[in-house]
Amino acid sequence: MIEVKTSTLCNGEFNRGIFATQDIKKGTLIHEAPVIPYPNEEHILIEHTVLSDYVYEYGKNHTAVVLGYGMLFNHSYEPNATYDINFKNHTFEYYAYTDIKAGQEILINYNGEVDDLEPLWFLKDKNE
Repeated sequence: MIEVKTSTLCNGEFNRGIFATQDIKKGTLIHEAPVIPYPNEEHILIEHTVLSDYVYEYGKNHTAVVLGYGMLFNHSYEPNATYDINFKNHTFEYYAYTDIKAGQEILINYNGEVDDLEPLWFLKDKNE
């Protein structure tokens, strides 16, 4: 259903994204990514690594490294996918927010809500 391919949205060394290999209907579970949670006070250590841009808030007291394809979904303020946290299973579940055509890149809003237009944390750092 999904594959890793070169993304035109990125300009870094790896330029990867997640793409649909078939048409995906709105509401379909696209990917279930396991997580490695860690206490927020340990995040200061992660901030000094490349992983700092690839972790998610995980409840009030934790942050999580998302495994599987979870780290490779790119951002859009007009996403075609969304995600839910399944704390019981320690996974992030990615769902089609709209119908997605085969070949389309699957995009999420990094702010967590599909309609959240706040500037992203890594853009705030560059502009401040």
